[in-house]
Amino acid sequence: MRPDTQPILENDLLILYPLQEADFDALYAVAADPAVWAQHPNKDRWKKEVFTVFFEGAMASGGAFRIVEKASGQTIGSTRYYDYAEADNSILIGYTFYATRCWGRGINPAVKKLMLDYIFQWVNRVIFHVGADNLRSQIAITRVGAQKIGEQNLAYHGEQPKYNFVYEITRNNWLLTEAKNQ
Repeated sequence: MRPDTQPILENDLLILYPLQEADFDALYAVAADPAVWAQHPNKDRWKKEVFTVFFEGAMASGGAFRIVEKASGQTIGSTRYYDYAEADNSILIGYTFYATRCWGRGINPAVKKLMLDYIFQWVNRVIFHVGADNLRSQIAITRVGAQKIGEQNLAYHGEQPKYNFVYEITRNNWLLTEAKNQ
């Protein structure tokens, strides 16, 4: 059975809403900051015409979210599920970005926990593509228990291929990590 890749996910801090066309302006207000993209493979996504292509890919994915901070009600970023593969019981999580004011505040671990807790009801493996130069995201993804398993050139929606590291976390490793954290 195929998982619903756009449920509403919520905890005490955040709500992940399925991305809608009407969310473009609120999300672009976050994405328009060049600092958000400084370590990403596509450093010019802060430009409206480049972000528009990114947003179109998000909508086409059928798994993208707008991340809202509960305390302020503000949109603070986006993430998505994509490329569900029934044959190997896996899905990818990625294309994640946050407003710089949210960096270092535990937002990413909270978002990943929501997403992993939900999706591991359906799959055994979650894969992440992280830009080879994106040290911030590489550190963040290992903190949630993912392990580097490879490297590859990856073509993002409507963009040229970029060099990425591939990380993976299995359901069993996630459950072990969660047990240690409780």
